[in-house]
Amino acid sequence: MSYDMEAIFKAYAGTVTAIDSAEGCFDANGNKVTIDQAKVDAARIELDKLKYRTDRTISGSTTYSSVGDQLDLLWHAIDADADLKAKFSAFYNSIKAVKDANPKP
Repeated sequence: MSYDMEAIFKAYAGTVTAIDSAEGCFDANGNKVTIDQAKVDAARIELDKLKYRTDRTISGSTTYSSVGDQLDLLWHAIDADADLKAKFSAFYNSIKAVKDANPKP
């Protein structure tokens, strides 16, 4: 039988300490643990949600830029459009004041 070990360890954290592909799942004392597939499936869903988050932020082939870089891109997009400058004036002006006070060398 094939086990989703990562999901079993998540679903039975602190209970299942060993998984044998032929014999099943066991606790720390070597007692067999009966696995509820619904619990394992729910744990797999949660693990996949975490993977989705880390793929976008840490380990994916394409990840988000830092928040600072994203805000800089947003500021430059607003800076290039007069209508956006008016619509987002509070944001734009607060960033512009900092940029003006601290110009790039």
